[in-house]
Amino acid sequence: MPNPFNQTIIDEFRAHHGRMSGYFEGARLILLTTTGACTGTPHTTPVGYLPDGGERILVIASAGGSPRHPDWYRNLLAHPEATVESGVFTYPARAEVLTGEERDRAFARAVETDPGWQAYQEKAGGRVIPVVALHSIAQGGPGNIAADSPGEAIRLVHDVFRRELDLIRKEMAAGNGSTLGAQLRVNCLTLCQGLHNHHTGEDTMLFPFLAGRHPQLAPTLERLEREHGRIAELVEQLRHAVSGDHPDPAAARAEVDRLTAELEAHLAYEEEQLVPVLG
Repeated sequence: MPNPFNQTIIDEFRAHHGRMSGYFEGARLILLTTTGACTGTPHTTPVGYLPDGGERILVIASAGGSPRHPDWYRNLLAHPEATVESGVFTYPARAEVLTGEERDRAFARAVETDPGWQAYQEKAGGRVIPVVALHSIAQGGPGNIAADSPGEAIRLVHDVFRRELDLIRKEMAAGNGSTLGAQLRVNCLTLCQGLHNHHTGEDTMLFPFLAGRHPQLAPTLERLEREHGRIAELVEQLRHAVSGDHPDPAAARAEVDRLTAELEAHLAYEEEQLVPVLG
């Protein structure tokens, strides 16, 4: 049973599909369910995470700078398979403890984003704070979405992209203006991959399904597919803007703003047209 503080976070997280208020508002947070190293029982813990590409995320076993590893980390050492809840998706994951230069690069990215991670390392009494990659385990078919209907699922997935774009824009605004941080670049590239995967799934599965059952939607689906092509162009331009050895922060911000404007319009139109059909 989680402690009362964690249980309050868990309850709010699940009730609002990962959207938090108060201290955790705007935080990248997951619920991580591990298997107890000694008890074999499941334990759920709220944990901050860093995007790290389309197939994995990173979590840092800081324990607030304690000299002792957190329980969830010791559980993963004993039982590397876990369950991740993002607020919208729930999926099984395999834990990999990063080592050597890979760990150091990932931790440096985290510190660049939030110096609090370095403060925790300095408090940890010689304990090297672990960085753990959580690899999504492919299940086949659509992911497990915390929605009561296909229409609600679309809205929730769209909100994931809206929230991530909002976070990226805030992170860019908070930067020093002369450089683009390594983790921020990863955040952008992860978003790009997520949009590509989502629209590919719609083009190959959802839209053909709807076309076969609702022929009156043909003009709508054609427009949405055209917009997917346009968004793919903007995604590629954003990828280019954040790649390379010395990306231009101003150019990256401009590309994020362009993508945000066109994606918002696209998502709103799709919800207006498809949610009433899907329920």
